[in-house]
Amino acid sequence: MTLPRETVQDYPRPPRLEPVQQRVRIRLGGVEIVDTDRAFRVCETHHAPTYYIPPTAVIGARLVPCAGASFCEWKGRAQYFDVTAGGVTARRAAWAYPTPSPAFADIADYLAFYPGLMEACSVDGAPVTPQPGGFYGGWVTPNLDGIVKGAPGTQGW
Repeated sequence: MTLPRETVQDYPRPPRLEPVQQRVRIRLGGVEIVDTDRAFRVCETHHAPTYYIPPTAVIGARLVPCAGASFCEWKGRAQYFDVTAGGVTARRAAWAYPTPSPAFADIADYLAFYPGLMEACSVDGAPVTPQPGGFYGGWVTPNLDGIVKGAPGTQGW
């Protein structure tokens, strides 16, 4: 399967939640901690999609809740986790919405990972690069066109 061409300006606002048909993989510390075809993604205008992984698909990693939280106007309050695998700990590298808003109820307790804090992430075998900036957790794949928010000067969009 090949990822279809998508333009981030065409994603909606408010964002859309959709199931992912492709295989999603994540590696940390030389350990594949995720290999699933049961993920969801959130698509929002000018953002790279953020992928949400069912907690049962995270294998070989330890997730430890850590201090701090954030609030998304669409999804609600997020809880953060340190992720450890293969002797490597990535601090505040994952987050989840334990009680998301009704429109995002399908991702309750699903985990999103900052791709820049992982060793490698892929969607359908395509390598992922992190969304620019340190705040957003989107996954930039080679099929995306358009300007992805997050770089200096784009955060007010």
